[in-house]
Amino acid sequence: MEKDHQNLKKGLLPRHVQFIALAGMIGTGIFKGSSDTLSLAGPSVALAYLLGGALLFIVMTALAEMAIVYPNLNVQNLVHKAFGHRISFIVGWLYWVQWGIVTIVEILAAGSFLKYWFSSTPLWLLALFCAIFIIGINLFQVKYYGEIEFWFAGIKIVALTAFIILGACILFGVIPSSIDQPLNNYTAHGGFFPNGIGGMLSAFLIVMFSYGGAELIGVAVTETKDAQKVLPKVIKGTVGRVVIFYILPILIICGLMPWNKVSLVESPFVQVFDITGIPGAGHIMNFVLLTAVLSAANSGIYATSRTLFSMAQSGEAPKKFLKVSKNGIPINGIIITSICILFGVYLAYRTPEKIIGYMMSIPGFTILLIWIAICLAQLKLRRHYEEKPFFQMRGFPFTTILGAVLLSIIFIFFIFNKDNIIGTTVCLVIVAVITLLAFLSKVPKRDSME
Repeated sequence: MEKDHQNLKKGLLPRHVQFIALAGMIGTGIFKGSSDTLSLAGPSVALAYLLGGALLFIVMTALAEMAIVYPNLNVQNLVHKAFGHRISFIVGWLYWVQWGIVTIVEILAAGSFLKYWFSSTPLWLLALFCAIFIIGINLFQVKYYGEIEFWFAGIKIVALTAFIILGACILFGVIPSSIDQPLNNYTAHGGFFPNGIGGMLSAFLIVMFSYGGAELIGVAVTETKDAQKVLPKVIKGTVGRVVIFYILPILIICGLMPWNKVSLVESPFVQVFDITGIPGAGHIMNFVLLTAVLSAANSGIYATSRTLFSMAQSGEAPKKFLKVSKNGIPINGIIITSICILFGVYLAYRTPEKIIGYMMSIPGFTILLIWIAICLAQLKLRRHYEEKPFFQMRGFPFTTILGAVLLSIIFIFFIFNKDNIIGTTVCLVIVAVITLLAFLSKVPKRDSME
């Protein structure tokens, strides 16, 4: 029996929140998207991940500071407090669209990894199986979601750690291999910047897609116990670990195999394990990749359903999304997200070869816009703090302004890059439609800085 109850259960523990943030960021972007970034930038993509990590830290710190000052407010609530209904409406729905597309991409990626073992089974059918599994998980109480996500994330973190250690041992000759002078691969195939600075910048769209998910902490905060104590520790730990888990694996891949030999079909992580000659290593890594993208999809359903719940609370989404099941989950938000996933499965049925690449470019744009909104919200809200929080942005306001400016420059670069024409067109259409709806929607009585 379901009920209209406007409070979510606080069932997430600190370790759940830490791993939810990691889970959202470590998925298709690194395990499958690294093939695309390497083809665009070669070894220099490591610098793109480093710069992206620096911007990530600025955004996360701004978010943590606001979340401490305004407990129980998530990302969309904070933007609403700073800029009122219109901007909050746009950011909230953009965030929902972003995570909806990310969830579809992760589900389709899971299906593609299953094809490693079931090569004759169509992608759409394998993706449908994964979708049913992940949707089922999200119908349980949030504490069970957090626990499953904890173990999902744990598997991929252990695997990435093993990959880094094994790869480093091969690179430096501790473990013998058939690879001849692996360190030469960094410069022997067109140099460290084989496609120039432009190639490195072109890879940024997928880099931003990869890091998107960090702000999921700002969604989970409303269901977290002792959020004010937990957030600073989570953010300091998460950013460092994610940068390590992106940059080191990329450098190892580039050292163990020429960047222009990386397959665009299967994950470079599986390729590296295959060339080590360890029996069954490729199968083990593929299983890890499968759990990794399922984990990210799991986070995606969580993010989309909670975003709809939050917007319904502030009058920016239909009130029906406030309905909470007896397990304390926003059931209607999960249902609408499930319908979107099924649409993605249908697209995989229509264009199985191109669908993942096309859809992976779109969230890169929306992530940039949302991160810009978080920085601007902090700039606006800082002077309204009743008291200074114990955790603050260093170098404010210059650090926050720098982050917003750099993110804006990256966004403009992608808008005018002809190679991103499909992602640009879809993103601009989405923004235009949401903006129009924002100005047509009724403004709630209580608004903005109240």
